[in-house]
Amino acid sequence: MADRKNALIVGASRGLGLGLVETFLQRGWRVTATQRSASPGLAALKSEALRVETADIDDDGAVAALHETLSGERYDLIFVVAGVATQAHDPLHAVPRDVAAQVYLTNAVSPIRFAEAFLDRLAPKGLVAFMSSILGSVGLNEAGGWENYRASKAALNTLARSFEIRHRDAGFGVVLLHPGWVRTEMGGADADIDVATSVTGLTDVIEGRLGRTGCVYLDYTGKTLDW
Repeated sequence: MADRKNALIVGASRGLGLGLVETFLQRGWRVTATQRSASPGLAALKSEALRVETADIDDDGAVAALHETLSGERYDLIFVVAGVATQAHDPLHAVPRDVAAQVYLTNAVSPIRFAEAFLDRLAPKGLVAFMSSILGSVGLNEAGGWENYRASKAALNTLARSFEIRHRDAGFGVVLLHPGWVRTEMGGADADIDVATSVTGLTDVIEGRLGRTGCVYLDYTGKTLDW
């Protein structure tokens, strides 16, 4: 299918990333999925439309090598899902400085650097998506907690807006997405929704944003969130 949409999903070894790969494949997309290490979940997916590559977004050399490996690809969607929540429940003063810094690098700096490196792999009028969180909203922070994780996602939101402004004349869109409180390893068993509900909503939102410009901050139902 020459007109089949093509997605690059970064951080797809399990949870939401793996669920997104499955959903986009079901909807007829071609998908390149990245893993940091071998993923049984991705290995179990048997599809001629799926390509699996290995890269760590915190490793500039690995990202550069992946960029070269994917030189023949053009993507309608580049979705950076990868992130960490190390010591997320601890107050900031209880998180070692190196741990706090690594969360910031993985959740905020590396996604933007990855998107920057892969802009020449984005198709005309394509979409760059980042997995954010409602916890990254400064205006909606009324409960506190998750301090370092919140800060890392707020930083991602800020950097993504600046990224879009800097490239506004290029004609692509940027979307920051809150997946909901999902029953994953990070979200826990008591979370509100399952992975299927979240990724179905996220995919709907993404398909609705294709071809549109600007930077928006939305949840998995398409609701606009306060910055």
